Amino acid sequence: MRGLLTDAARTLVPPQGDRHGPLPPLMLGLTVVTGLIDAVTYLALGHVFVANMTGNVVFLGFALAGAPGLSAPASLVSMASFLAGALTGGRFATRYAAHRGRMLTAATAVQTVLVAGAVLAVALGHDEVTGPVKYSLVVLLGIAMGLQNAVARRLGVPDLTTTVLTLTLTGLAADSVPAGGAAPRPGRRILSVLAMFLGALVGALLLRHASLLLVVALALVLLAAALVAVRRHWSSDADWTRPQS
Repeated sequence: MRGLLTDAARTLVPPQGDRHGPLPPLMLGLTVVTGLIDAVTYLALGHVFVANMTGNVVFLGFALAGAPGLSAPASLVSMASFLAGALTGGRFATRYAAHRGRMLTAATAVQTVLVAGAVLAVALGHDEVTGPVKYSLVVLLGIAMGLQNAVARRLGVPDLTTTVLTLTLTGLAADSVPAGGAAPRPGRRILSVLAMFLGALVGALLLRHASLLLVVALALVLLAAALVAVRRHWSSDADWTRPQS
């Protein structure tokens, strides 16, 4: 238990000289954003994901088989948007490969603009999910999540992919002491799962009791806060900003 708490504390407040610097808490914040956005797209847009492409591939198969309540076009548009975002993220990762702080800053800035566009689309639609609003959100949020996923992959912070938890949960169980493993980073893995859960829970509650606009606006606020936090490190020459071997 002490080791788990220590690992969690190091994730939330990394010690001076940590090889990933401020990246872990920032990535946890982005994981919360993913939970919020998945709540929006799955619950409000008709069972489509923009961050979880495994789900979309499965939904596409179900839709083509004639399963009710699913949309093959929505899944295809989401996957195409995600791929466009991942391509953009790959370009950012290449351009800022020598400085991880600048890489995350540039990507988060673009994400913030995309989610701001989603807020505007919902506001102009008066919080109603019409066809144009639905596909505007799928495209904007899909690009944002593809971008986030690609950059998180290149940043290489273990167990903080920000959009996918399958490998995190697998590692939590397969590397545990009962499984004969050394249980590396249990606190970080648990925090990652909790961050996604928190975002999804808050998003679902706000959709039920408040409005779609409020959920998307909250995601925008969190992204803006992450942007302000990471922008401070644009000129940093700390060890964590360098590519990790």
